[in-house]
Amino acid sequence: MQTSLWKRLIMAVLLSWALLGLGASHVLALQVGDKAPDFTLPATTGGDIKLADYAGKKPVVVFFYIYAFGNA
Repeated sequence: MQTSLWKRLIMAVLLSWALLGLGASHVLALQVGDKAPDFTLPATTGGDIKLADYAGKKPVVVFFYIYAFGNA
């Protein structure tokens, strides 16, 4: 389970880096007030999670603290 999660995380980071490196940043750039583009991600419980599933619901803030996963 942990190995699969790490592989997905690494693949997501590499894909993001590749998109930005290829100059896609200007295509993906959003302005304040723009609607977020719809996307689908794999869920940890199986299936998929879509941004559209949360349209009209209360917003959620996701925060990552880099040292939460380290020994620092």
